[in-house]
Amino acid sequence: MANDEVHSPDNPGRRRFLTATTAVVGAVGAGFAAVPFIKSWNPSARAKLAGAPTIRTLEDIGEGQQVVVMWRGQPIFIARRTAAMVATLKGMNELVVDPDSTNADQTPAFAKNEYRSIKPEILVLVGVCTHLGCAPEFLPEVKPQPFDAEWKGGYFCPCHKSKYDIAGRVFKAQPAPLALPVPPYHFQDDNTLVIGVAPTGAA
Repeated sequence: MANDEVHSPDNPGRRRFLTATTAVVGAVGAGFAAVPFIKSWNPSARAKLAGAPTIRTLEDIGEGQQVVVMWRGQPIFIARRTAAMVATLKGMNELVVDPDSTNADQTPAFAKNEYRSIKPEILVLVGVCTHLGCAPEFLPEVKPQPFDAEWKGGYFCPCHKSKYDIAGRVFKAQPAPLALPVPPYHFQDDNTLVIGVAPTGAA
């Protein structure tokens, strides 16, 4: 008897089941493969933390003192100015580049005043020299300095000798072209500063 090939009869239901199963398995596999890519779109915990506001109490900052905190990878200067320091500002107007703080990139609307701050005594600045990114030194005392015999207090960048007054405004004829920026910030209460969020209603 000749060997005849044996063919199973067509089973449309079984074929549909196998097709559906293959499609489901493929979709699940594609889903698992996509997970790492989708996760890569979301910011890491470290990135979220770096962009979060920085909260700092002011109770331990004495008159004439400054502390430095980090926000978005940048040093933020927080200084408590004395009344005498604030009083020197008007006398600096003819010596600085932008006495009225008209540059909105450096001075947001909420700090556009003679103090460049919300409260006259509390100064908040990004502590990066606008020349080449060095860290300016806080020299608040009114006394002669090697770089300025008539120093009235402020910031001095040791890298290329740029000078800023006690409001962070840059002096004329300096390597640095702009004032030290004022970051967004507001007061949570009288003794708590929130850096990274401007006051409600601020432009």
